[in-house]
Amino acid sequence: MNSAQHPSAKSLLNASRRDLAAVIVPLFLLAGCAPHKSSINGAASKGTSVAPMTATATPAGQKNKPAGKPFPDTFDWVPLFDGKTLTGWAISDFSGRGQVRVADGKLILGSGVMTGVTWTNDIPRMNFEVELEAMRVDGSDFFCGLTFPVGKDPCSLIVGGWGGGVVGISSLDGEDAANNETTKYLSFENGRWYKIRLRVMPAAIQAWIDNEKIVDVVTTDRKISIRIEVEPSVPFGIATWSTTGAMRNLRLRRI
Repeated sequence: MNSAQHPSAKSLLNASRRDLAAVIVPLFLLAGCAPHKSSINGAASKGTSVAPMTATATPAGQKNKPAGKPFPDTFDWVPLFDGKTLTGWAISDFSGRGQVRVADGKLILGSGVMTGVTWTNDIPRMNFEVELEAMRVDGSDFFCGLTFPVGKDPCSLIVGGWGGGVVGISSLDGEDAANNETTKYLSFENGRWYKIRLRVMPAAIQAWIDNEKIVDVVTTDRKISIRIEVEPSVPFGIATWSTTGAMRNLRLRRI
């Protein structure tokens, strides 16, 4: 063989470099196309604590109501309104509500679609009496919609509803204060105080206005409920409808 048939050392070195490049370059290209890990996984791989990215939702209709203070263990009258502040009360979540304020010893519920306050502490559910004085300041509909518990069920005493004169219990067997046996028609003067008393017992609901008994209904085997509009008043609250009302001397006792 002559020298032309044998590759030189230099040509062998160049060929080796070309072969090596042919292998290395595709490897780099493949590496560049590999998917990148997320920063969360990257952080986790370094031992950093990362909160999982999960969505949470509050169940529909869930209401975060405060536990409130227990009702005093007494059969004496317990004041529910101090005449100065809204302590113990929250403004009821009625759409289109009016202004709620305290002035001159009165709790004033301004005219709106519906305006009210809801008690935020514990309340007896049976065997109790409520007393208050209420006034229709202006307007022509109910100036005292008193919602209260009857055991596990809510109920309302409506004073001055349906155009100004209807008094009764809402609701009994699905019928509201204008359509059951407790319905009464009375005349109420704007600017005058009326004393209202309500008594709840296991078998009956009774109510008085100015010492005249206006409700005395047996509730045994009756379905007791409220109209859906007053749901924000549950379990115990006072509301007005398109009327400015005032309350004072609100108190409750066990019986």
